[in-house]
Amino acid sequence: MYSITVLCVGKLKEKFYIAAVEEYQKRLRGLCRLDIVELAEERLPDAPSPAQIQSALEKESRRILAKVPSNAALIALCVEGKLLSSEELARQINAFGSAGRSSLCFVIGGSYGLHPSVKEAAQLRLSMSPMTFPHHLARVMVLEQVYRAFQINGGTKYHK
Repeated sequence: MYSITVLCVGKLKEKFYIAAVEEYQKRLRGLCRLDIVELAEERLPDAPSPAQIQSALEKESRRILAKVPSNAALIALCVEGKLLSSEELARQINAFGSAGRSSLCFVIGGSYGLHPSVKEAAQLRLSMSPMTFPHHLARVMVLEQVYRAFQINGGTKYHK
């Protein structure tokens, strides 16, 4: 059975995001072991300088990398990542499993993204879209795509 960790910078506050995450946690229960880990987002002033942003991202990166499960394939969500269809993501998850990496860790940065060290450590840099979405919505999108990938790999009718 796959072990999926979703490391998220920032805490969900909106009830509609929380409800959506809970729904996918319920759906994934019998398909994998799912762990969602929320990490604190560094506090920044209203108009941070590039140096302040980089410093915050570096601090977040240390906490992120410390929480990646050992032997997990690290998948960093970033705008410059690879665009995959749902079928391609399903095949990639299978490929990780075939290579002995049944533990996957998806990392979702905060509103300023991820530090380069996290992206460099990743076995896959994944982009959800060239469009911009709230980073809290990315959590729901990742969970839905993981669920969809398991359904595709299981040959169910969920994915049409």
